Amino acid sequence: MTVRTGRVELTPAAEELLRRLTGTHGPVMFHQSGGCCDGSAPMCYPRGEFRVGASDVLLGHVAGDTPFWMSADQFTYWSHTHLTVDVVPGRGSGFSLEAPEGVRFLLRSRLLTDEELHRLESEPPLPNGADHTA
Repeated sequence: MTVRTGRVELTPAAEELLRRLTGTHGPVMFHQSGGCCDGSAPMCYPRGEFRVGASDVLLGHVAGDTPFWMSADQFTYWSHTHLTVDVVPGRGSGFSLEAPEGVRFLLRSRLLTDEELHRLESEPPLPNGADHTA
């Protein structure tokens, strides 16, 4: 199995919150849609309770085995960036699991380096929802 170039990671604060959420809710997943309202924030759902679309892109796994999915349209805009999931005070208006905690997940981004972009060119395409079997 080839190790892919990392595209997404968690800050220590986001990793601690994710650990608490998985302790309460079991395995979870992230999805970044890009729609209006909270669509611009990564949403955290119990794994299996949100169905990814056939064209959604699996950017990778964070905190071990937590998948991070992104809609294909959103990935078009973010494909040249590395994403870091952080947590900030405030409550989003969505259905993300952290909402009752008084915090929300937030994406921070940076451009991929030339070296990372070069490595990505040699890697196979990212898996999508059509490849995914629950």
